[in-house]
Amino acid sequence: MGSFSLWHILILALILLLVFGGNRFSSMMSDVAKGLKNFKQGMADDDKDQRSPPPQGQIRNDRPIDVTPEPRPAEPVTPRSDDQADR
Repeated sequence: MGSFSLWHILILALILLLVFGGNRFSSMMSDVAKGLKNFKQGMADDDKDQRSPPPQGQIRNDRPIDVTPEPRPAEPVTPRSDDQADR
């Protein structure tokens, strides 16, 4: 009673076909299939990149970046003249 039977699925598919039309429905399904294919290919590329070592001359980012600020050089202190002290 609570599940879909084959007849329910066929009636739903017929209604969707009537609402969206044959060409539009098939183009939507082909777009979905292309999206899934690109997603799977992207996931495979990510796995491949993680397994392969980096090429020569490329820096590996295994170490954390050092963001400690470098100490600033001390500014030279100039003696104040009496004229500047009065202002």
